[in-house]
Amino acid sequence: MRKIKIGIDVGGTFTHAVAVDISDYSLCGKTCVPTTHKAKEGVAAGVVQSMRELIKNTGIKPNEVVMIAHSTTQATNALLEGDVASVGIVLLGKGTEGSLGFRQIANDNIVLAPGKTLTAYTEYIDLKNELSEKLITDTIDKLKFRGADVIVASEVYGVDDPGNERKVAEIARKKGFMASSASDISQLYGLRVRTRTAVINAAMMPKMLETANMTEKAVRESGIDAPLMIMRSDGGIMDINEMRKRPILTMLSGPAAGVAAALMYARVSDGIFLEVGGTSTDISVIKNGKPQIKSAQIGGNRLFLRALDVRTLGIAGGSTPRIQGGKIIDVGPRSAHIADLRYPSFDHDHDFSNIKLDTIQPRPDDPNDYLAIHPLNGKADFTLTPTEASHFMEYCGDANADTVNKEAIKQVFASVADKLETSADSLARNILEISSNKIKPTIKQLTREYKLDHDLIRFVGGGGGAPAIVPAAAKSMNLPYLIAENTDVISAIGAALGIIRDSVEKTVMSPTSEDIIALRQEAIASVQAMGADPDTIEASVEVDAKNNRVIATATGSGEMRTKDLKIKKLTPEEILEIAAVSLRSDSDNCDIIAETDGLYLIGNKIYKKRLLSSSSTYKLHIRVLDKEGVIKLQLKDAEVRTSSAAQAKTALMNILEDLTSYGDAGALLPGIYVLVGGRIIDMTGLIDEKQLTALLDIELQHIPADQVIVVIGVKK
Repeated sequence: MRKIKIGIDVGGTFTHAVAVDISDYSLCGKTCVPTTHKAKEGVAAGVVQSMRELIKNTGIKPNEVVMIAHSTTQATNALLEGDVASVGIVLLGKGTEGSLGFRQIANDNIVLAPGKTLTAYTEYIDLKNELSEKLITDTIDKLKFRGADVIVASEVYGVDDPGNERKVAEIARKKGFMASSASDISQLYGLRVRTRTAVINAAMMPKMLETANMTEKAVRESGIDAPLMIMRSDGGIMDINEMRKRPILTMLSGPAAGVAAALMYARVSDGIFLEVGGTSTDISVIKNGKPQIKSAQIGGNRLFLRALDVRTLGIAGGSTPRIQGGKIIDVGPRSAHIADLRYPSFDHDHDFSNIKLDTIQPRPDDPNDYLAIHPLNGKADFTLTPTEASHFMEYCGDANADTVNKEAIKQVFASVADKLETSADSLARNILEISSNKIKPTIKQLTREYKLDHDLIRFVGGGGGAPAIVPAAAKSMNLPYLIAENTDVISAIGAALGIIRDSVEKTVMSPTSEDIIALRQEAIASVQAMGADPDTIEASVEVDAKNNRVIATATGSGEMRTKDLKIKKLTPEEILEIAAVSLRSDSDNCDIIAETDGLYLIGNKIYKKRLLSSSSTYKLHIRVLDKEGVIKLQLKDAEVRTSSAAQAKTALMNILEDLTSYGDAGALLPGIYVLVGGRIIDMTGLIDEKQLTALLDIELQHIPADQVIVVIGVKK
């Protein structure tokens, strides 16, 4: 029997659904419906509709479905539109700190979007008095009288002991309110930001619970008993019950499904992912197999919420040119479909040899110089977009080969070029050059911020508009690129293949090894509770000494894919060839330096002669590949030690001794990775020797003493 995951992605215009056979990642079917922004149920109506059509059209049996996952714009839309509940805040504290906290919270104005403000009411309980049930009930009644729909409990330094907050939230639930405690949303110090994050979470709970209940009901009525998962803002997925408690985690998750697909489907370990639609392009960084994360903001307000660092640009496959004085002066940000203009690329009914050029103002606040093309034998208006330009320059390969009208593209370029007194080739190049130049500054900024190695950078394109933008942008920057397979539904595939994920972030002064291990276990327990198979769970810990924070992140899958996967394991020679191409070397110069049960480590030594000496030194550049030939890790100037599990700590200490540097701030440890079986344990976030050895002990406690372990170090 097949095992199928259904993924559903909610886009600005369309909602795509796909069915993926997890044995080989093949697509069993796909559907597309208009996104239901105006429906009573919001975008959730489209989620349900797309799922039902997918099951109907593909003949999938309910018992074949092992998981359904969908992205959602519901939380973000609710905030932007102000469709949120009024929140009552029960603030707990005592003494001067409590009074200061009350003044801070009571006067907090949470702006969600221009003209949209969240209504919140605050009542204070002084903990010098006993926190009795009557006192809590009376306080909640005051908030209800003032207009509160949901309740948040927040205490000054409540993360140290969340008992009072949880007591208030529990009593509020008994009184019929939806409620949450601030410490359940974040364990970081910072009363104002922590409370604000909890308030926004609570404000969207009624709407999100309504959506969750409707979606789950429709899934169960279809006969599917599989878990229902939702995309998170950090690129993972969580089960629907967790979403009911922390709907804020779905906020800003729009691009998350595409990034998940880049990781799981396109199998990208290092690259810049560009998800290109018709109107905008989302750009994000994947480094060492991980998407890059930042603190989220809403309405200019910083939140204790980790979200993908995604830069959105107003350039895409459908961006419309602007013309002045017979020349193209810009491309976008207005897109063809918003301007009510059509693409010549997909038209088979019009003759573009005889046209009239015009300029239009798509929206009242837009410039009035957007290009419109009117075929004299037709009634529809068209324009030129990067889609036409890229097809004209033959950058798109076989993308949309079954629907693109290449003759119409040649014809329209010839006609427009004649009107503008230029060549068709120059016209197409100009459109693509302007489009690429809009992307370059963001790419350069991301490269600087994340210290990306130029030799490792490649573009990975996803989304229906990727062939229109990515090839030209990559060529203009002299970078390699890849257009993901099934690029038009890449985000829906990403939802289907998403990894169960959770992060626990806590303020800890001078964290001990015990603190780190406890937080790591908390993250692991969370993803396991959401259905992750224990054998698939991986965890990493980052210590932010500057801000006194520890961040533990755990990821896992709902099933052991390798049990059923029709894997074609490559030969060592084939692995060497793949690694050599990535290392930009010849396979004869590359060696298999180490091998575990699931991974190969390939190295290429780059020699350099010492000054005034006949001897030479070398730098070891490495690639770690799995048995299918997928590159999982790439590092420059690394040091490698292979040992048994029993001797792994000795190997670690040797690398630390060789690569630790010392400065005014003390010892700077190298970044450490450990290869165990098919896993890469990332320890680069740890900052002292005790933390590293403690975590290594935990990771290896169930590993046979004679199993091969590889320790990799790289200077930070």
